[in-house]
Amino acid sequence: MGKDKFGKWAENESFNHVFEPCLQEVVQGVDPGMKGKWAKDVFKNDHPITLELGCGKGEYTVGLARKYPERNFVGVDIKGHRFWRGAKTAKEESLPNVAFLRTRIEFIKMYFATDEVSEVWLTFSDPQPKDEKGTKRITSPVYIEIYKNFLKPGSLINVKTDSVLIYDLSRKGYLEAGYKFVYDSQDVYGELVHRVPQDLRDALEIVTYYEMRWLSEGKKIHFIQLEI
Repeated sequence: MGKDKFGKWAENESFNHVFEPCLQEVVQGVDPGMKGKWAKDVFKNDHPITLELGCGKGEYTVGLARKYPERNFVGVDIKGHRFWRGAKTAKEESLPNVAFLRTRIEFIKMYFATDEVSEVWLTFSDPQPKDEKGTKRITSPVYIEIYKNFLKPGSLINVKTDSVLIYDLSRKGYLEAGYKFVYDSQDVYGELVHRVPQDLRDALEIVTYYEMRWLSEGKKIHFIQLEI
């Protein structure tokens, strides 16, 4: 374990917009005491809340926060040294509508109350190719049902990926579950951005470091938006 991780963990602890409840307690069923408090205690407004689950470095969380100052954004990941970069950028840019939460996604309903969240982004999630039942792939219907615990009726779930496997498995699972598709595309930049409203186009055109590499290699980016 490198010194760099220790430094990032320490800096995360100094950020008032980073939350790292004891994961062991959460696993044991102890309520972290955060449900229903994000608007009042964290963001101090009643703006809609969007989650990026499996946020990695937090590039998309920060990018969305820049484009939509009238919304609040929470990046969630188990690896704090990864989202440290997004947390630090948010502080450097004085973005008031960004927070980060360190936890495992399977416990995400422990942190948000019923109807507390309005939108979810799942960006370039791990495809988990051996996960036949979808219990590890956070884009699977198994997880969609978890997210429904805190999503308002009519909320959106956005899946953006370079993985053909994630796109194919997700699409198949969503169709079987009877979810409502709003948009479905195998080529975000080749065709989708030309037929969606400007606000969604702005969100789709946020390009992360790794996405830029994949695009330079000729990969296509896939997207599904569901209404829950």
